[in-house]
Amino acid sequence: MTSRPHFTPEAQATFGTLEALARAAAEKRRKGTARATGKKWTKSSRQEGLFKQVAKTIQQLAADPRHNSLNTHAYESLENPFDSRGKIFEAYAQNSTPGAYRVFWCYGPEKGDLTIIAITPHP
Repeated sequence: MTSRPHFTPEAQATFGTLEALARAAAEKRRKGTARATGKKWTKSSRQEGLFKQVAKTIQQLAADPRHNSLNTHAYESLENPFDSRGKIFEAYAQNSTPGAYRVFWCYGPEKGDLTIIAITPHP
């Protein structure tokens, strides 16, 4: 079951910020590397890696919310914005990393839809 994920304004803003930081870091890396070493490739920055991990997590959620690598489980501290009895789920974008990022999501607003509620670092 593949679905197109929807984003809350908060989640969309966070995703956009992560993407902008990754693009800026990639551009800075490309310019600095070419000037300093003459090489065309260096290791990706932390911001680039983080955005790639979050984007992949959202892509996997859309394809299969129960994918093993997501470690998806119910999360009790948030309320479902579409159904007061509905569950909120937490998926891992990173694991075993200080401040590892998590993606909080729920089903809805329509049957078969998936909504990303928040993208946050784990405390």
